[in-house]
Amino acid sequence: MREAPPAEAQGGAAPGGAPPSPAASGAASGATSSGVESVLAQPGEIPPSGTGSFVAAAEGGPLLGGPAGRFKRVRVAVESNLVAELEGLTAAVDATLGDPRSWTAGGGYRFQRVPASAAFDFTIYLVTRETAYQMCRVNGVDIRVDGVPYTSCRQVGKVVINLDRWRLSVPSYVDNGIPLSVYRAYVINHEVGHELGRNHVGCPAAGQPAPVMLTQTLGLQGCTANPWPYPDGGR
Repeated sequence: MREAPPAEAQGGAAPGGAPPSPAASGAASGATSSGVESVLAQPGEIPPSGTGSFVAAAEGGPLLGGPAGRFKRVRVAVESNLVAELEGLTAAVDATLGDPRSWTAGGGYRFQRVPASAAFDFTIYLVTRETAYQMCRVNGVDIRVDGVPYTSCRQVGKVVINLDRWRLSVPSYVDNGIPLSVYRAYVINHEVGHELGRNHVGCPAAGQPAPVMLTQTLGLQGCTANPWPYPDGGR
């Protein structure tokens, strides 16, 4: 895959305080880059394929997490025909990974979004569904549902987010009135969780908040939607 020149992107800072905890009903609270919490899906045409080259954010972001913990340098990039999505993606990454309910809980990890020219530990990509399919299938990961690339994935050093899901969310969220911003926080945390070595898990009990490593994109298995690894802010 080709790397295009970096683009300027205005990154959002980490939230100033902990948002309300997710409700047991499934109306989970999540990060947002649009400022519109009630949006369930983003309207507009979604390109099914792209260039296969990428544009990374030129600027870095704040240090996310406490003074201790394993430090991970994160690069953020979009497919080069999706440059208009770059600012929103960087803001969502900073807001999500900087939330005290994310992987920084308990001081286990720290993250910092780095500029395109800097060394990095992994990259979070936002790409069209066909490019996601090509990137994910490298190690035999098939993200298709009914023949259409549907889910996102993680490869070594690469978190690959499918534009279709970024814009449209999934039925189990939309049908329950759960905002798109919450699904976006979930998919970031879920795929970053794989990069941190976490594996898939099931629903512990009906009506309980879904673990972030449950494949919520494909259904909630009786749990309620939850985008956070540590919903109570602790480990």
